[in-house]
Amino acid sequence: MAALTAPGAELETLATGTRWGEGPAWLPAAGRLRWSDIPNDRILEYDPASGRTTIHRERAGFVNGRTLDRAGAVVHCSHGRRAVERETAGGVVTIVDRWAGHRLNSPNDVVVGADGAIWFTDPPYGIISDKQGHVAEPEYGGCYVFRHDERTGRTTPVVTDMVHPNGLAFSPDGRTLYVSDTSVLHRPDGHHHIRAYDVTPDGSCAGGRVFAEIAPGCPDGFRVDERGRLWTSSGDGVRVLSPDGSRLGHIPVPEVVSNLCFAGQDLYITGATSLYRIRTTTRPAPRRTS
Repeated sequence: MAALTAPGAELETLATGTRWGEGPAWLPAAGRLRWSDIPNDRILEYDPASGRTTIHRERAGFVNGRTLDRAGAVVHCSHGRRAVERETAGGVVTIVDRWAGHRLNSPNDVVVGADGAIWFTDPPYGIISDKQGHVAEPEYGGCYVFRHDERTGRTTPVVTDMVHPNGLAFSPDGRTLYVSDTSVLHRPDGHHHIRAYDVTPDGSCAGGRVFAEIAPGCPDGFRVDERGRLWTSSGDGVRVLSPDGSRLGHIPVPEVVSNLCFAGQDLYITGATSLYRIRTTTRPAPRRTS
């Protein structure tokens, strides 16, 4: 890992006490790291300047993954409200919560494309128990990856051949969409791999194939760095993969890792109970604009 982590870098524990930490996102304007403690239904923030952790919001709707839109506003996935939402100065507003007249399952992770379209995964984890949402019946008969165009209000399934799509990210050029399948968590015949799809000019996906199998554990959330390498969660830490899917390195973490994000060269890692940080030699893939 010498080429991937900074000289002398060691894993730091920044905060602890979550039941299942998830959805980390760096907020440049605030200079803080925001993440979720889903079973405790709260959103937390870590301030590296003071080293303090504060509660941003309680009774938050079992929020999971989040990202920033092109204007810098936080867009997040609510298991409890089965919706993709945006935080505004006045509160939280719904972006999308239905497709084809049916309620979504429980949006899990979200990214924003160069054109501003919102892409999100919709597995069932928020409706199969009350731990991370509310027990309910699925309504549209699948678990898809959707693309939502706010300009037209149109929500389109773009990946329909996965069992439980979970984390997602674009390659630096935006031509490849990576999506993890974590169905092995609830099905003995399930998957624990990341698939790659070609993104076509009309915003659809084609050519789905297995990019990498992740073990132990599952590739829950992940990010892509400026050189196109994929940094993914796993059962024993962070795995780093080359753009062709081969393994480059491993950052051990003393518990199951759920997700991660970059803040400059710092890599923030959410584990089941704690928030971690380690200094790297890379940066996140730059945000693209059309």
